[in-house]
Amino acid sequence: MKLDQIDVKILAELQKNGRITNVELASLVNLSPSPCLIRVRKLQDEGYITGYSAIVNVAKLGQALTVFTEVTLKNHRQIDFARFVATVEKLDAVMECHLISGGYDYLVKFVTGSIAEYQSIMERLIDQDVGIEKYFSFVVLKSPVVKNHVPLANLFNR
Repeated sequence: MKLDQIDVKILAELQKNGRITNVELASLVNLSPSPCLIRVRKLQDEGYITGYSAIVNVAKLGQALTVFTEVTLKNHRQIDFARFVATVEKLDAVMECHLISGGYDYLVKFVTGSIAEYQSIMERLIDQDVGIEKYFSFVVLKSPVVKNHVPLANLFNR
């Protein structure tokens, strides 16, 4: 499926408000409701839309700690990368895991209730021998900018 400008507008609007009604969405993207709904369903069927969720204000729930962790693996065989990813993807505290270029292998984002909980998770990972050579932790003090949507129009125009 090749996207056009209307598809990108639909995706952009749904990123901002996944609970928007089809009638409201159709109006924002200058379509009538029926063709708009057909496009949304096609975007879902083609995998451009993978789900809908609520953005929760974690600060309202109590104390939360966000930690970004640089991880370097001992070995760099495909099986070593796969073992590490298979382990961390099972951890509820892991929000993101990125294989990156540079001085380390992975950048992992954790959200836990405390520094002690984070340290316990890291100690378990070391004890499980999932191939971690070293790790560096960066505790988030404040997040002045957090965006939950990707600049689709900028990406589409390339």
